[in-house]
Formats: sequence, C-alpha cells, structure tokens
Amino acid sequence: MKDPQALKQELNQLRSEKAALQVQSRLLENFVNFARSSAKERVMTRLLQKTLEISAELTGADKGSLFLLDADGAVADGILTRVDPTPEQRSRIIGQVFDKGLAGWVRNHHKIGLIVDTRDDDRWVNLPNQPYTVGSALAVPILKGDDLLGIITLLHDQPQHFDQDAADLMQITAAQIGNALENARLYSKLDKSYRSLEKAKSEIEAYSKALDNEMEKGKKIQRDFLPRQIPRISGWEIAVYFHPARQVSGDFYDAFILPENLLGLVIADVCDKGVGSALFMALFRSLIRVFSGKINLQGVSVPGSTKTEADSHGDYFYEALNAVSLTNDYIAEEHGEEGMFATMFFGVLDPLTGKMAYVNGGHEPVLIVNQSGVKESLRSTGPVVGMLPEMEFQVKQVSIEPGDILIGYTDGVTEAMSPQENLFGKKRFATLLEKPAPTASKLIEQIRLELFSHIDNAPQFDDITMIALHREMD
Repeated sequence: MKDPQALKQELNQLRSEKAALQVQSRLLENFVNFARSSAKERVMTRLLQKTLEISAELTGADKGSLFLLDADGAVADGILTRVDPTPEQRSRIIGQVFDKGLAGWVRNHHKIGLIVDTRDDDRWVNLPNQPYTVGSALAVPILKGDDLLGIITLLHDQPQHFDQDAADLMQITAAQIGNALENARLYSKLDKSYRSLEKAKSEIEAYSKALDNEMEKGKKIQRDFLPRQIPRISGWEIAVYFHPARQVSGDFYDAFILPENLLGLVIADVCDKGVGSALFMALFRSLIRVFSGKINLQGVSVPGSTKTEADSHGDYFYEALNAVSLTNDYIAEEHGEEGMFATMFFGVLDPLTGKMAYVNGGHEPVLIVNQSGVKESLRSTGPVVGMLPEMEFQVKQVSIEPGDILIGYTDGVTEAMSPQENLFGKKRFATLLEKPAPTASKLIEQIRLELFSHIDNAPQFDDITMIALHREMD
C-alpha cells in the first residue's frame, strides 16, 4: 500500500496538471474568440486581462499584475494591479517593482518568487500611497524555452495565503500561458501586418483610381489632338483606324487642308510607349501643322531647306514638306536629351491632279494599291525624325490615279502577336492588299477583321494605326 504522503503528492500533481489543462483550454478558447472579434479590438490586452483572471481564480488571489517583456527584458505591455493609473504613475510603479521589487527578482533569476509574508521578505517593495495591504505574493515567470516572455504577480491581503502547492500549480500553468501569449503576440503582429496591408491596398487602389482618371483625361486630350473631322474632298475618300495598346499612344495620323487647297496627310509612330511618347506625339503633330502652314503664327519663319527631286518647283506644294526638316531640327536641338524620335510619312496632295509630294522619314512603306494589287511602294526618303539635327529629307513625287488607294500603317499592324506568339507579318499584310477593295474604308475594315482574328485574346503590345486615301473613279 502506498504511503499516504506519496498519494497526497500524486493527487496534488494530478490536480495541478488538470488545472493547467483547463487553463490551456480556457485561454485557447478565449484567444480564438478574441481573434474572431473586430480588428479594432486589442487582442493582446484582452488576453492579458483574461490570463490574470484565470490565474487569480486558480490561486484564490485578490489582485494581480501581468507584464510582457521584450527581448531586452523591458516592459512591452502589461496590466497593472492599480486601476487606471496615470502614465506617470504607471512608469514609476513599473520602475520600482522591476528595480527593487519581486518582479525584478524574477526577471533576473527566471524563477518563481514566493513571498509567504511580505513583512519578512526584502524582495517586497511597499509603494507609496498604495490603496491596499499585501500580506503574501507569488510572482511566476512565463517562459518559452530560455526566453522570458512575461511575469505574473499574484497578491493576497493575508500572509501565508500562497504556498509551495500554489507555486507548483502556477509553474505548470505558466507554460500553457506562455504558449497562449506567444500565439497572441504572433497573431497581433500578423493582424497588424494584415491591417497595414489592407491600408496599403486601399491607398494603392485609391491612387490607381486617381491615376486611371488622369490617364482617361490624358486619353481624351490625346484624342483631341487627332483630327475631329476628316476633310471631305470631292472625288476623294479618306478613312482611318486608331487602336492604342494603352490608354495613351505614340501613334498618330492627321489629315488637314493646307493653303492653295492642298491636302496634308500624316501617319507617324513616336518611339517608346506610354505617357512620354503621347506627349511627344502631340508635339510632333503640332509642329508639322505649324511648320507646314496649316497654322499661321506671327513671327514664325518657314525657310526652305528640303531637297527635292526637282529644284525648279518653288511653289507651296513642295515648301510645305519643309515641315519635316524643321520638326526634326527642333526636336533634336530642344529635346535631344530625351532621345525621342518618330518615324513619319508626310504627304502633300493636289486633289485636282492626283499629284502627291511626300517625305518618308524612316516609316513603314506607304503603299498604293489598285484592283491588281500593290502598284507602288513609297519607301523611306530620309532618317527618322528628331534623332539628329540638320538631317536631309528627300522629297519624292507620285501620282495617284483614279481607282488607286494609298494605305499607310504603323508597325503595330505587322508586329501584332497571336496567342501562339506568331507575328501577323508583312507577307500576310501584303496578301490582304492583293484582294480587291472598292473603297478606302472597306480596305481598312478588311485588314482590321483579319488582324484581330489573328490577335484573338493575346495582349496587344503596340498601337495599331492605319490611314487610307482613295481616289474615286471619274
């Protein structure tokens, strides 16, 4: 038969373990409930308070305090015994109990501090103006391995209330409390990080919305730079198609009436993408119009500088094309550091005769087609516009006969990708031009349908722009 004293010890051990499991269960339950509560609630503070309540219930303590410590042993958070102290009182109390008091002894030794009678133990510090009398105290370290997470101090007004059994019970319980507090601490950090991410997400969404609004304004402004109305000329049809890859584009087309009833026709592609190219697109377009004589500004001189096939032609038909050289020099000299340039085709048409003088500054060949297919290819007559000053751009001349269609496009057409990353290609584009199209608008629609069938749902990386000029049959 077992010794009664041994049975008593086993019984006390079982009671302690049962109590510890109950503490763990209750703390876990409360932690889950706190975690599910509103994000505005302080999960850690509520759990600290609940931990004190459970510890006091286990030991029959009257009051208590609980401090959480950081890695350096400084108080990071806590619940004081004294209700609602001022910040100054709180700081003073913590300083005293950790300097000379029982909590400080536990922090230094990582051991339970049991004071059976506060009158006989110099580890107890009586605080000035303390509103209650403490007879006995029990301070328990909350450990996670070798790390001290916090200290629970339990108080009673009578001496000898806390004994070794209470100390053993709290020592077992403290391990479970440590697990719960560590989980709560991690959750608080996670919750704080989550709320920070939510805030950042909201700010990013607000910024993105504002940016989208600004980009939409930019898109509208840019579209306003494109001609609102295409000129109507008897015996001629002009059709255009413009599909930017992004909200703003570096492509542009233009068609405008010049002095002497001439027609200016432009298709261009500014290098790069996005806002920068869109700004330069507006600049290129405006300079071409100003320097060609579409817009007359006081004090603006348009000197003749373009070399032509026939120098005997000094009339405005050729002089308007000086706009390409003037634009090139202005961009290269004033904005050379940005390294922006454009490929550009600029043609000047005499609608009465069908004669067109043109400059092709590094742009895709502009083609003349008829019912037999491609009739003529108007290739580059000079470099890209705006890269280097004082470049030469040769003017060439062509005749557009009745039934002919002139078609210009940007490389976004031939370089469009399929979902399988296959280019639309110049051969496929040329094949389309071999098919008869009675009008400019029908030719562009024919190309558009074939092009977007090829693209399908693949992302578009470049702007798609086309312009067509049809001389109707007499």
